[in-house]
Amino acid sequence: MLKDILEGKPLRHPLHPMLVHFPIGFFFLSLLLDLGSLFFPVVPNLLRASFYAMFAGVITALLAAVPGFVDYTDIRSDHPAKRTATAHMALNLIVIALYGINLGVRSSLLVEPQIQLAPMVLSILGVAIISISGYLGGRLVYDDGIGVGRHNRRTPTPENTIHISMPAAETGDSFVPIPGAERLGDKETLRAEIDGQVMTIVRIDKDFFAFQEFCTHRFGPLSEGSFLGFEVRCPWHGSCFDVRTGKVTQGPAKVDVKTFKMEMHDGKIGVVLPRENKNL
Repeated sequence: MLKDILEGKPLRHPLHPMLVHFPIGFFFLSLLLDLGSLFFPVVPNLLRASFYAMFAGVITALLAAVPGFVDYTDIRSDHPAKRTATAHMALNLIVIALYGINLGVRSSLLVEPQIQLAPMVLSILGVAIISISGYLGGRLVYDDGIGVGRHNRRTPTPENTIHISMPAAETGDSFVPIPGAERLGDKETLRAEIDGQVMTIVRIDKDFFAFQEFCTHRFGPLSEGSFLGFEVRCPWHGSCFDVRTGKVTQGPAKVDVKTFKMEMHDGKIGVVLPRENKNL
């Protein structure tokens, strides 16, 4: 419940992107007030206002870091964006530390008419780093789809990819059991990789369906999509596909997704793959 709140699910919008505007705004305001003290030293209390703006920036940055860390832990370990997210988080922590040091340095300079060199350099460095971190945060959303569309999903999303190998000795079609598939609830998904072929397994009512993991539009993760009837909706851009046939039912996607036959053998749910699919 607490995790859902920190992810912003009750609001139907992520919390972290909403909160980061405050520290960024306060830190830039602090820098502008510092510059103002250089050009207008006769204006009183500019450095004091800069100090309090910086202090507010640190407090709001710490608040934004909490849902940000929750979002970070929600990125699956095999996602290529994990490294970018780690760099983004590390830079944010460095910024908070820099501004904390900056507050300590300038706490005895509040009555000065102009900003001194050391706190000014720290402020410029902090703004530079937070700008780089903001760029990485944008990449996480726009390039990697982190946090996009998850608030439309009412059932849990798979945290990890199950890696499975096809039986080596068989010829013709191969039945590949999917561990845990039989425990899926209605409209819950698993993500499996079978010898390089990544697919989504979903249970709808009492039936199981398998289809390729990545949307044919911009490679959104369909295992994290939402379901209406027998349609899966891509969490990134809203393309819809019929899970029974793979047909596009709503754009922007124009190419159908690949589907796979599913069967039950000896109480195990699995995918039936032709031998020639092994190296796809």
